[in-house]
Amino acid sequence: MTEVSIVIPARNEASNIEALLDGIDAACAPVCDYEVIVVDDASDDGMEAILRARMAQAPRLRVLRHDRSGGQSAAVHSGVRVARGGIICTLDGDGQNPPEELPRLMAPLRVAGSGDVGLVAGQRVGRQDTLSKKLASKFANGLRARILKDGTRDTGCGLKAFRREAFLALPYFDHMHRYLPALFARDGWQVAHVDVSHRARGGGRSHYSNLQRGLVGIVDLAGVAWLLKRRKKSRPTEVFASEKAE
Repeated sequence: MTEVSIVIPARNEASNIEALLDGIDAACAPVCDYEVIVVDDASDDGMEAILRARMAQAPRLRVLRHDRSGGQSAAVHSGVRVARGGIICTLDGDGQNPPEELPRLMAPLRVAGSGDVGLVAGQRVGRQDTLSKKLASKFANGLRARILKDGTRDTGCGLKAFRREAFLALPYFDHMHRYLPALFARDGWQVAHVDVSHRARGGGRSHYSNLQRGLVGIVDLAGVAWLLKRRKKSRPTEVFASEKAE
């Protein structure tokens, strides 16, 4: 029985995907029963052929392909919907999230008595990115934390672990992956944090600029703040005839 599903959103990562899959197998095979779901977000660099060839020798590997690019949140959502595991782990397809961090990330969700923890969020230490990207990320994270008060310093980290049913109960919108701590907390789940390492990109290039992230982030932040204020506050308890009225 599959316990953990590892979902990888990937677009044009032909130069990175095989090394990433090798690393996942090395890190997770001794730990749990798992599957790997690569969501190919309409790549055109030959990654699809690489994945098809690998599937013949990798029974744990599943591949979804979008008919058009939908972005990271859409890819994660597509992968989680078809996942067989009750615990989901995510990491980026560019190889910057070390797969050896996965066991530590999923551990809080696998222990007995952890039912209140819905999300374990990785937070990058020693980030291997350009100065401009790090500064832009620091500003965006600071602004988000002040407005949403989600207690998370780095929501842009692709390394996350969460309960499948809890994620699917969240309202979907593009770029929601950057707001998962606030959204999980909104639904009453505890959010745990794990410091994780970070690597330089092995090949290819980033698909989004700092300006693109900033422009969509302004709209998203306002929308998430609205969602938090409009959350359902009442919780039902079923009443049975045999019980005494309070």
